[in-house]
Amino acid sequence: MAEEGKPAGDTESVDEAKQSDHVEYLTDLLFHPDLQVRWKAAEALGEIRDPRAVEPLIQALQDPFVDVTWIAAQSLGKIRDSRAVEPLIKALESPEKWLRQGAAWALGKIADPRAVEPLARLLKDPKADVRKNAAWALGKIGGEKAATALQDAKNDPDPKVQQTAAEALASLEKAKAAGSKPADAPVPPKQ
Repeated sequence: MAEEGKPAGDTESVDEAKQSDHVEYLTDLLFHPDLQVRWKAAEALGEIRDPRAVEPLIQALQDPFVDVTWIAAQSLGKIRDSRAVEPLIKALESPEKWLRQGAAWALGKIADPRAVEPLARLLKDPKADVRKNAAWALGKIGGEKAATALQDAKNDPDPKVQQTAAEALASLEKAKAAGSKPADAPVPPKQ
């Protein structure tokens, strides 16, 4: 039975909690035994974008199911809190493609320069979608090291990675010419 004023703990209750802004309740659901409840809670926390969810979402990056870790990474990117940078950088080393991809996307959304070198290394990932997200993220962060890595990525064997790297470089050059940060980097790659 649910506590008074709080939903019961199934996927429908996650939707109710999201609408009611029950951040603490949703963070508790990140550790629910049901995979789908954890996944929906991580997703809802990203939509709410409340900084109180950062630490529990960082913990959710260790969930045994990639469905949860991938959404937790994306939610951290939506919240854009610098506390998530180091755990997301560590997530770039995961054996799970989806977590690496989600972490790269999130680091691009946060746009913290600490992520440039790890993202540049990710441009050598065996999975093209991961490399594409890394190129996009480098375009969002900017700087000379990012530009150098993106220049190399223009020679990637995958045409989508090449295109993303070229668009990111163009955005960096445009921002540099305007004397600003690359706020108008290319649209995030589809997840």
